Amino acid sequence: MSEAARFDRFSENVGNVLNMEHINLTVPDQQIAALFYVTGLGFTRDPYMDFGTFNMWVNAGEQQFHLPKSTAQRWRGHIAVVVPSLEDLGRRLTFVTKLLAGTDFAWQEHDDHIRVTCPWGNAIRAFGPERFPGRELGIAYAEVLVRPGAAAGIARFYEQVFATPAIVAEDGDATRAEVSMGFDQRLLYRETDDDIPAYDGHHIAIYVADFGAAHQFLAGRGLVTEESDQHQYRFQQVVDVDTGAPLAELEHEVRSLRHPMFKRHLVNRNPAQTFFKYREGRDAFYPQ
Repeated sequence: MSEAARFDRFSENVGNVLNMEHINLTVPDQQIAALFYVTGLGFTRDPYMDFGTFNMWVNAGEQQFHLPKSTAQRWRGHIAVVVPSLEDLGRRLTFVTKLLAGTDFAWQEHDDHIRVTCPWGNAIRAFGPERFPGRELGIAYAEVLVRPGAAAGIARFYEQVFATPAIVAEDGDATRAEVSMGFDQRLLYRETDDDIPAYDGHHIAIYVADFGAAHQFLAGRGLVTEESDQHQYRFQQVVDVDTGAPLAELEHEVRSLRHPMFKRHLVNRNPAQTFFKYREGRDAFYPQ
């Protein structure tokens, strides 16, 4: 038996979607947003893209939160982030608690993560690196709530339209579709009997290798909502590939690998570095 036969080579497959690069949530107050995402969560305001006071890009590893100024949007589910240290995160969240009084901000420690509510009600779960081996900072997954019976069709949509691995899983509590967004990211759609709020326009951005095939499917069914430019388009409806029936609503900003921001280096600071406990040479974040 050769050495190659000892390995499952298919387990290394990533799929056509390479990265869920950002999540866009509008916020009504940039100062409060900075207190939460930068001071509290410990992420980094992008030092190069300056939008003044009407937008803010916040770097989290190889991903970003885009936070334009407008009426607050709320993600229908929760977003999971990885931070270098839950202990350090707890100290930062304690510091901003008084500063964010009067908002929806709250946080609670659990066995292996901290559940955080942003000032406008978005649910975020923060994990340490041990929960997601190979990732020490960034957005690990985002979970979207959908109606019962939708998960299987959603998985087929991403498999057939975007050629990315997707499975249907059960955890004893709910059924969910798990969609690969690259080698260590997922987009989850969890079925629920609870009321799901109306969609308010928040979006994700993804990079795909085969840019044309998915567009051909979507455009042929009238699902493309914006032809942004040569390197980008948008769609909003996830549908049954056979009947066209809508299954979920989430705007996707789809980018090609020729998009000028593909592989853009995102600057990340070391959130443990403080004025009172400054250590020379430790300003930037480097994975351990």
